[in-house]
Amino acid sequence: MTDQLKAVEGRSPLSLAVARLRRDRGAMISLGVIILLVVVALAAPVFTLLTGHGPNDMYYTPDARSPEGLPVGPNANFWLGTDQAGRDVLVRIAYGARIALAIGLGATAISIVVGVVLGMLAGFLGGIVDSVISRIIDAALAIPFLLVGIALVSVIGEIGIFHIMGIVALFGWASVARVIRGQVISLREKEFVEAARSLGAGKLRIIFVDVLPNVLAPTIVFATLLIPVSVLTGAALSFLGVGVRPPTADWGGMISDAADNQLYLHAWWFLLFPGLALLILTLAFNVLGDGVRDAFDPRSDRLILRRPRRRARARRREETA
Repeated sequence: MTDQLKAVEGRSPLSLAVARLRRDRGAMISLGVIILLVVVALAAPVFTLLTGHGPNDMYYTPDARSPEGLPVGPNANFWLGTDQAGRDVLVRIAYGARIALAIGLGATAISIVVGVVLGMLAGFLGGIVDSVISRIIDAALAIPFLLVGIALVSVIGEIGIFHIMGIVALFGWASVARVIRGQVISLREKEFVEAARSLGAGKLRIIFVDVLPNVLAPTIVFATLLIPVSVLTGAALSFLGVGVRPPTADWGGMISDAADNQLYLHAWWFLLFPGLALLILTLAFNVLGDGVRDAFDPRSDRLILRRPRRRARARRREETA
Protein backbone atom coordinates (compact mmCIF):
# COMPACT_ATOMS: atom_id res chain seq x y z
CA MET A 1 0.00 0.00 0.00
CA THR A 2 2.86 2.36 0.85
CA ASP A 3 4.52 1.69 -2.50
CA GLN A 4 1.26 2.48 -4.30
CA LEU A 5 0.91 5.77 -2.39
CA LYS A 6 4.49 6.71 -3.28
CA ALA A 7 3.82 5.92 -6.94
CA VAL A 8 0.78 8.20 -6.99
CA GLU A 9 2.26 10.94 -4.82
CA GLY A 10 3.35 14.03 -6.75
CA ARG A 11 1.77 12.98 -10.05
CA SER A 12 -0.45 15.47 -11.85
CA PRO A 13 -3.97 14.57 -13.02
CA LEU A 14 -2.66 14.65 -16.59
CA SER A 15 0.09 12.11 -15.86
CA LEU A 16 -2.41 9.87 -14.07
CA ALA A 17 -4.75 10.09 -17.07
CA VAL A 18 -1.91 9.19 -19.44
CA ALA A 19 -1.03 6.20 -17.25
CA ARG A 20 -4.66 5.00 -17.32
CA LEU A 21 -4.81 5.55 -21.08
CA ARG A 22 -1.69 3.44 -21.62
CA ARG A 23 -3.40 0.54 -19.84
CA ASP A 24 -6.37 0.74 -22.22
CA ARG A 25 -5.54 -1.84 -24.88
CA GLY A 26 -8.23 -0.70 -27.32
CA ALA A 27 -7.15 2.93 -27.11
CA MET A 28 -3.50 2.01 -27.67
CA ILE A 29 -4.35 -0.12 -30.71
CA SER A 30 -6.46 2.73 -32.09
CA LEU A 31 -3.62 5.19 -31.49
CA GLY A 32 -1.29 2.88 -33.41
CA VAL A 33 -3.77 2.71 -36.31
CA ILE A 34 -4.04 6.52 -36.37
CA ILE A 35 -0.26 6.89 -36.37
CA LEU A 36 -0.06 4.39 -39.24
CA LEU A 37 -2.62 6.36 -41.26
CA VAL A 38 -0.74 9.59 -40.56
CA VAL A 39 2.45 7.94 -41.82
CA VAL A 40 0.60 6.76 -44.94
CA ALA A 41 -0.67 10.30 -45.56
CA LEU A 42 2.77 11.85 -45.10
CA ALA A 43 4.43 9.15 -47.21
CA ALA A 44 1.90 9.38 -50.07
CA PRO A 45 4.66 10.38 -52.57
CA VAL A 46 6.43 7.14 -51.64
CA PHE A 47 3.49 5.18 -53.04
CA THR A 48 3.90 7.13 -56.27
CA LEU A 49 7.58 6.16 -56.36
CA LEU A 50 6.83 2.50 -55.63
CA THR A 51 4.06 2.14 -58.21
CA GLY A 52 5.11 4.79 -60.71
CA HIS A 53 1.55 6.14 -60.70
CA GLY A 54 0.44 9.63 -59.76
CA PRO A 55 -2.91 10.23 -58.00
CA ASN A 56 -4.43 11.77 -61.13
CA ASP A 57 -2.60 9.77 -63.81
CA MET A 58 -5.01 7.94 -66.11
CA TYR A 59 -3.99 4.69 -67.80
CA TYR A 60 -5.56 2.86 -70.71
CA THR A 61 -3.53 -0.35 -70.60
CA PRO A 62 -5.30 -3.74 -70.23
CA ASP A 63 -4.27 -3.95 -66.56
CA ALA A 64 -5.97 -0.58 -65.92
CA ARG A 65 -9.11 -0.83 -68.04
CA SER A 66 -11.04 -3.73 -69.51
CA PRO A 67 -11.92 -3.83 -73.23
CA GLU A 68 -15.37 -2.50 -72.25
CA GLY A 69 -13.76 0.51 -70.53
CA LEU A 70 -14.51 -0.70 -66.99
CA PRO A 71 -12.04 -0.55 -64.08
CA VAL A 72 -9.77 -3.50 -63.50
CA GLY A 73 -9.38 -5.21 -60.13
CA PRO A 74 -6.22 -5.63 -58.05
CA ASN A 75 -3.28 -6.92 -60.06
CA ALA A 76 0.51 -6.79 -60.06
CA ASN A 77 0.65 -3.26 -61.50
CA PHE A 78 -2.33 -1.76 -59.65
CA TRP A 79 -2.33 -3.31 -56.18
CA LEU A 80 -5.85 -2.17 -55.23
CA GLY A 81 -7.21 -1.93 -58.76
CA THR A 82 -8.21 1.14 -60.76
CA ASP A 83 -11.18 3.51 -60.87
CA GLN A 84 -13.45 4.50 -63.75
CA ALA A 85 -10.76 6.80 -65.18
CA GLY A 86 -7.95 4.22 -65.01
CA ARG A 87 -6.32 5.80 -61.94
CA ASP A 88 -4.54 3.84 -59.21
CA VAL A 89 -6.91 3.35 -56.25
CA LEU A 90 -4.06 2.68 -53.77
CA VAL A 91 -2.25 5.90 -54.61
CA ARG A 92 -5.46 7.91 -54.49
CA ILE A 93 -6.35 6.44 -51.08
CA ALA A 94 -2.92 7.46 -49.75
CA TYR A 95 -3.34 11.02 -51.03
CA GLY A 96 -6.96 11.04 -49.86
CA ALA A 97 -5.73 10.34 -46.31
CA ARG A 98 -4.08 13.76 -46.41
CA ILE A 99 -7.37 15.45 -47.23
CA ALA A 100 -9.29 13.50 -44.58
CA LEU A 101 -6.77 14.19 -41.81
CA ALA A 102 -6.35 17.83 -42.80
CA ILE A 103 -10.11 18.45 -42.70
CA GLY A 104 -10.56 16.46 -39.49
CA LEU A 105 -7.71 18.08 -37.58
CA GLY A 106 -8.10 21.57 -39.05
CA ALA A 107 -11.86 21.83 -38.60
CA THR A 108 -11.60 20.39 -35.09
CA ALA A 109 -8.90 22.90 -34.12
CA ILE A 110 -11.05 25.80 -35.31
CA SER A 111 -14.13 24.41 -33.55
CA ILE A 112 -12.24 23.90 -30.29
CA VAL A 113 -10.74 27.41 -30.25
CA VAL A 114 -14.03 29.16 -31.07
CA GLY A 115 -16.12 26.90 -28.82
CA VAL A 116 -13.81 27.17 -25.82
CA VAL A 117 -13.53 30.96 -26.01
CA LEU A 118 -17.28 31.56 -26.44
CA GLY A 119 -18.22 28.88 -23.90
CA MET A 120 -15.90 30.34 -21.27
CA LEU A 121 -17.15 33.88 -21.84
CA ALA A 122 -20.78 32.78 -21.64
CA GLY A 123 -20.30 30.62 -18.56
CA PHE A 124 -18.17 33.06 -16.58
CA LEU A 125 -19.67 36.43 -17.46
CA GLY A 126 -23.31 35.33 -17.42
CA GLY A 127 -26.09 37.88 -17.86
CA ILE A 128 -26.69 39.32 -21.32
CA VAL A 129 -23.45 37.85 -22.67
CA ASP A 130 -24.53 34.37 -21.66
CA SER A 131 -28.03 34.88 -23.10
CA VAL A 132 -26.75 36.09 -26.47
CA ILE A 133 -24.10 33.38 -26.86
CA SER A 134 -26.52 30.67 -25.70
CA ARG A 135 -29.11 31.71 -28.28
CA ILE A 136 -26.42 31.65 -30.98
CA ILE A 137 -25.41 28.16 -29.84
CA ASP A 138 -29.02 26.97 -29.96
CA ALA A 139 -29.45 28.39 -33.45
CA ALA A 140 -26.23 26.76 -34.68
CA LEU A 141 -27.25 23.38 -33.26
CA ALA A 142 -30.69 23.61 -34.87
CA ILE A 143 -29.40 24.32 -38.38
CA PRO A 144 -29.22 21.30 -40.76
CA PHE A 145 -25.51 21.58 -41.47
CA LEU A 146 -25.43 19.58 -44.72
CA LEU A 147 -28.10 21.71 -46.36
CA VAL A 148 -26.48 24.95 -45.21
CA GLY A 149 -23.07 23.62 -46.25
CA ILE A 150 -24.35 22.92 -49.75
CA ALA A 151 -25.85 26.42 -49.88
CA LEU A 152 -22.60 28.03 -48.73
CA VAL A 153 -20.59 26.12 -51.32
CA SER A 154 -22.98 27.25 -54.07
CA VAL A 155 -22.57 30.85 -52.91
CA ILE A 156 -18.79 30.70 -52.58
CA GLY A 157 -18.31 28.93 -55.90
CA GLU A 158 -14.83 27.47 -56.36
CA ILE A 159 -13.70 26.19 -52.97
CA GLY A 160 -10.59 24.60 -51.55
CA ILE A 161 -9.69 22.53 -48.54
CA PHE A 162 -9.56 25.58 -46.25
CA HIS A 163 -13.11 26.48 -47.23
CA ILE A 164 -14.21 22.96 -46.33
CA MET A 165 -12.48 23.27 -42.96
CA GLY A 166 -14.34 26.51 -42.27
CA ILE A 167 -17.70 25.09 -43.32
CA VAL A 168 -17.26 21.98 -41.16
CA ALA A 169 -16.05 24.06 -38.19
CA LEU A 170 -19.00 26.42 -38.61
CA PHE A 171 -21.27 23.71 -37.18
CA GLY A 172 -18.81 22.00 -34.84
CA TRP A 173 -18.02 24.81 -32.41
CA ALA A 174 -21.54 25.05 -30.93
CA SER A 175 -21.46 21.66 -29.20
CA VAL A 176 -18.01 22.47 -27.79
CA ALA A 177 -19.22 25.84 -26.49
CA ARG A 178 -22.23 24.27 -24.77
CA VAL A 179 -20.09 21.72 -22.91
CA ILE A 180 -17.46 24.28 -21.88
CA ARG A 181 -20.15 26.74 -20.75
CA GLY A 182 -21.58 24.13 -18.38
CA GLN A 183 -18.12 23.36 -17.00
CA VAL A 184 -17.30 27.02 -16.41
CA ILE A 185 -20.62 27.69 -14.66
CA SER A 186 -19.71 25.01 -12.12
CA LEU A 187 -16.20 26.46 -11.71
CA ARG A 188 -16.86 30.18 -11.40
CA GLU A 189 -17.93 29.94 -7.75
CA LYS A 190 -14.99 27.79 -6.67
CA GLU A 191 -12.56 28.93 -4.00
CA PHE A 192 -9.63 29.49 -6.36
CA VAL A 193 -11.75 31.90 -8.45
CA GLU A 194 -12.76 33.82 -5.30
CA ALA A 195 -9.11 33.94 -4.25
CA ALA A 196 -8.10 35.37 -7.63
CA ARG A 197 -10.83 38.00 -7.34
CA SER A 198 -9.69 38.96 -3.87
CA LEU A 199 -6.17 39.49 -5.20
CA GLY A 200 -7.50 41.99 -7.74
CA ALA A 201 -7.33 39.81 -10.87
CA GLY A 202 -9.51 40.97 -13.77
CA LYS A 203 -12.22 38.85 -15.36
CA LEU A 204 -10.27 38.03 -18.51
CA ARG A 205 -7.22 37.04 -16.50
CA ILE A 206 -9.30 34.74 -14.30
CA ILE A 207 -10.97 33.20 -17.36
CA PHE A 208 -7.84 32.45 -19.37
CA VAL A 209 -5.30 31.92 -16.56
CA ASP A 210 -7.22 30.32 -13.70
CA VAL A 211 -10.32 28.73 -15.27
CA LEU A 212 -8.93 27.59 -18.63
CA PRO A 213 -6.54 24.94 -17.21
CA ASN A 214 -9.51 23.35 -15.41
CA VAL A 215 -11.45 22.81 -18.65
CA LEU A 216 -8.54 21.34 -20.61
CA ALA A 217 -9.54 17.75 -19.77
CA PRO A 218 -13.08 17.95 -21.26
CA THR A 219 -11.65 19.94 -24.17
CA ILE A 220 -9.14 17.20 -25.00
CA VAL A 221 -11.85 14.55 -24.72
CA PHE A 222 -14.21 16.53 -26.94
CA ALA A 223 -11.46 17.12 -29.52
CA THR A 224 -10.77 13.39 -29.92
CA LEU A 225 -14.49 12.73 -30.39
CA LEU A 226 -15.00 15.67 -32.76
CA ILE A 227 -12.25 14.68 -35.22
CA PRO A 228 -14.13 11.67 -36.71
CA VAL A 229 -17.29 13.78 -37.00
CA SER A 230 -15.33 16.39 -38.97
CA VAL A 231 -13.81 13.70 -41.20
CA LEU A 232 -17.22 12.22 -41.96
CA THR A 233 -18.74 15.64 -42.60
CA GLY A 234 -16.00 16.51 -45.09
CA ALA A 235 -16.43 13.13 -46.79
CA ALA A 236 -20.21 13.62 -46.92
CA LEU A 237 -19.80 16.99 -48.63
CA SER A 238 -17.47 15.43 -51.19
CA PHE A 239 -19.87 12.54 -51.71
CA LEU A 240 -22.63 15.03 -52.47
CA GLY A 241 -20.38 16.81 -54.96
CA VAL A 242 -19.89 20.03 -52.96
CA GLY A 243 -16.64 19.17 -51.20
CA VAL A 244 -13.10 18.92 -52.48
CA ARG A 245 -13.15 19.44 -56.22
CA PRO A 246 -12.10 16.63 -58.57
CA PRO A 247 -9.69 15.38 -59.68
CA THR A 248 -8.23 15.85 -56.17
CA ALA A 249 -8.07 12.48 -54.43
CA ASP A 250 -10.67 12.39 -51.67
CA TRP A 251 -12.30 9.38 -50.00
CA GLY A 252 -15.81 10.83 -50.16
CA GLY A 253 -15.39 11.67 -53.82
CA MET A 254 -14.04 8.19 -54.58
CA ILE A 255 -17.06 6.58 -52.90
CA SER A 256 -19.33 8.90 -54.89
CA ASP A 257 -17.62 7.87 -58.14
CA ALA A 258 -18.08 4.20 -57.25
CA ALA A 259 -21.79 4.78 -56.56
CA ASP A 260 -22.26 6.66 -59.84
CA ASN A 261 -24.24 4.49 -62.28
CA GLN A 262 -23.85 1.64 -59.75
CA LEU A 263 -20.26 1.17 -60.83
CA TYR A 264 -19.58 -0.79 -57.62
CA LEU A 265 -21.58 -3.69 -59.08
CA HIS A 266 -18.79 -4.19 -61.62
CA ALA A 267 -15.85 -2.86 -59.54
CA TRP A 268 -16.35 -3.77 -55.87
CA TRP A 269 -12.78 -2.73 -54.96
CA PHE A 270 -13.47 0.83 -56.04
CA LEU A 271 -16.10 1.18 -53.28
CA LEU A 272 -14.65 -1.21 -50.69
CA PHE A 273 -11.16 0.17 -50.16
CA PRO A 274 -11.97 3.92 -49.82
CA GLY A 275 -14.96 3.05 -47.62
CA LEU A 276 -12.79 0.77 -45.51
CA ALA A 277 -10.17 3.48 -45.09
CA LEU A 278 -12.85 5.95 -43.97
CA LEU A 279 -14.32 3.38 -41.57
CA ILE A 280 -10.94 2.51 -40.03
CA LEU A 281 -9.98 6.16 -39.50
CA THR A 282 -13.26 7.21 -37.89
CA LEU A 283 -13.52 4.03 -35.79
CA ALA A 284 -9.95 4.47 -34.51
CA PHE A 285 -10.61 8.05 -33.44
CA ASN A 286 -13.89 7.06 -31.77
CA VAL A 287 -12.28 4.25 -29.78
CA LEU A 288 -9.37 6.51 -28.82
CA GLY A 289 -11.84 9.21 -27.78
CA ASP A 290 -13.65 6.73 -25.53
CA GLY A 291 -10.33 5.75 -24.00
CA VAL A 292 -9.33 9.36 -23.40
CA ARG A 293 -12.71 10.06 -21.78
CA ASP A 294 -12.30 7.07 -19.47
CA ALA A 295 -8.73 8.08 -18.63
CA PHE A 296 -9.77 11.56 -17.50
CA ASP A 297 -12.83 10.21 -15.66
CA PRO A 298 -11.85 7.06 -13.71
CA ARG A 299 -15.42 6.82 -12.36
CA SER A 300 -16.88 6.25 -15.83
CA ASP A 301 -19.17 3.29 -16.38
CA ARG A 302 -16.79 1.62 -18.80
CA LEU A 303 -14.01 1.40 -16.23
CA ILE A 304 -16.41 0.33 -13.48
CA LEU A 305 -17.67 -2.51 -15.66
CA ARG A 306 -14.11 -3.48 -16.51
CA ARG A 307 -12.81 -3.71 -12.92
CA PRO A 308 -14.65 -6.93 -11.92
CA ARG A 309 -13.22 -8.63 -14.99
CA ARG A 310 -9.72 -7.53 -14.01
CA ARG A 311 -10.24 -8.86 -10.47
CA ALA A 312 -11.52 -12.16 -11.87
CA ARG A 313 -8.50 -12.50 -14.17
CA ALA A 314 -6.13 -11.67 -11.31
CA ARG A 315 -7.87 -14.26 -9.09
CA ARG A 316 -7.51 -16.92 -11.80
CA ARG A 317 -3.81 -16.13 -12.20
CA GLU A 318 -3.30 -16.50 -8.45
CA GLU A 319 -5.14 -19.84 -8.44
CA THR A 320 -3.10 -21.22 -11.33
CA ALA A 321 0.12 -20.02 -9.70
